[in-house]
Amino acid sequence: MSGPLLDIRGLHVALPPGSDRAFAVEDVSFTVGEGEIVCVVGESGSGKSLTARAVMGLLPEPKVRASAGRIDFEGRDLLTLPPSERRALRGERLSMIFQEPMTALNPLMTVGRQIEEVLIVHAAKLTAAQRREKILALLDEVRLPDPPRMAASFPHQLSGGQRQRAMIAMALILDPKLLVADEPTTALDVTTQAQILRLIAELQARHGAGVMFITHDFGVVAEIAHRIVVMQHGRVVEAGTADSVLNRPAAPYTRALIAAIPSLTPAPRRPATSARTALRVTGLGKTYRMGGGLFSAARAVHAAKAVSFELKRGETMGIVGESGSGKTTVARCLVRLLKPDAGSIDLDGVDLAPLSRGALRPYRKRVQMVFQDPFASLNPRRTIGDILAEGPIVHGLAPAKARARARDLLGLVGLDPKVAERYPHEFSGGQRQRVGIARALALEPEVLVADEPVSALDVSVQAQVLRLIADIRERLGLSIVFITHDLRVAAQVCDRVAVMHRGEVVEQGVTAEVFAAPRHAYTRELFASVPGRDWIAPALDAPDGAAAQ
Repeated sequence: MSGPLLDIRGLHVALPPGSDRAFAVEDVSFTVGEGEIVCVVGESGSGKSLTARAVMGLLPEPKVRASAGRIDFEGRDLLTLPPSERRALRGERLSMIFQEPMTALNPLMTVGRQIEEVLIVHAAKLTAAQRREKILALLDEVRLPDPPRMAASFPHQLSGGQRQRAMIAMALILDPKLLVADEPTTALDVTTQAQILRLIAELQARHGAGVMFITHDFGVVAEIAHRIVVMQHGRVVEAGTADSVLNRPAAPYTRALIAAIPSLTPAPRRPATSARTALRVTGLGKTYRMGGGLFSAARAVHAAKAVSFELKRGETMGIVGESGSGKTTVARCLVRLLKPDAGSIDLDGVDLAPLSRGALRPYRKRVQMVFQDPFASLNPRRTIGDILAEGPIVHGLAPAKARARARDLLGLVGLDPKVAERYPHEFSGGQRQRVGIARALALEPEVLVADEPVSALDVSVQAQVLRLIADIRERLGLSIVFITHDLRVAAQVCDRVAVMHRGEVVEQGVTAEVFAAPRHAYTRELFASVPGRDWIAPALDAPDGAAAQ
């Protein structure tokens, strides 16, 4: 075949009448060569995922449709092919890795059965034994432990990284020529993310496939890209080699995105204004017991083992670690969404750990939480104003005063007070996170527990939310426990960090000291896994607000 593997020319994807713009994708052109990784970068709403879905023939037609342009794959325009021919190509010659494997995988079928479905549809001549042999070999190739057990497992029985590997195996089972990866590492911790990126690069080289890699993370781009396409508001604003775009960006939007990336060098921070302790955690333990029955013993999982740290007034304490390290369990124990099995949580001389539900009530408003997924934690049937007023009303504030405070809180987090009458689905991800922060502040807490509050946000929105949290801490004198797996974020917001591994704190100290000379082998492994750690973003004078808000 002469020419590129994939050639997109003048692609337009039309939106339904009445949308905020006529086209989700407008006049987009770029190519992907055989054996090449092309990263398509941009924030939410930039059109990158709809471009990928147009390639795969997965647009929600007829409301959203490719209205103009060409998508040539192996010399054929995909947009002109009948549906039956596109279905035949999809899975066999074109394949996709979706962003969230838990929602893309069927929860009622084992992983092996789901992969086998692809073979049944596209490789009918294979016998059941041959299909099983091929599935187990590929599960081993994507480095899943104990392939027979993995094939017999349901998606919920696997970790996030294992589900993503299973999704990659499904995408590669027929050795496609083009692999479309839509944000495949966004929600993963740094060590799992590094493993998945290495795996995709190795498999791409081994199979000789072209890869169209969708992401908003320039660290990931620096790790794997051969070429980069930057999209904003449905248009390509810059394209070029990885070296030129990463180190000499020309477009203001690209410069703004790069400028918004948190640095791995800890930011200079003022020490806590008070020597008083806001929260003292000592020997905290939480064990989950799983399985067990008539002929088997239950399995104990120690999510938190003897966790101890102190949080000073006005200080931000970071708890970092990969998925399964126990950091979210600790966060939920601190706000008593979980009852610890051992240890103490001292708040001004009162141990919250053993208190009953009734005894806890006066103290709950003093320790509040910002959740990782604000969309899942906000009631979709209630307005933002009602959501923010609910806590104060429950704690005795008059409804009129509570609603007035709700409007003040919206102003505090940078939202127009008029949006109090809107519902959660009417906000962007970054705006919903601001609402989550406002709700946590509604009861005027002394301690704020923030559980991965920016992990799923675009870099520029992430930067805005981090600035907001830092500003609120300064203005209100809050003490913050900040849970994150992103070491770049921890470097910018945390005064001190505690590193967790398999339920234990393996290292803690002043952020600058831990980042400069990590003592524990696991901490060093975390730093080595940060995507793009060897790439030093150029010092850029990005215009404020150049990235999409």
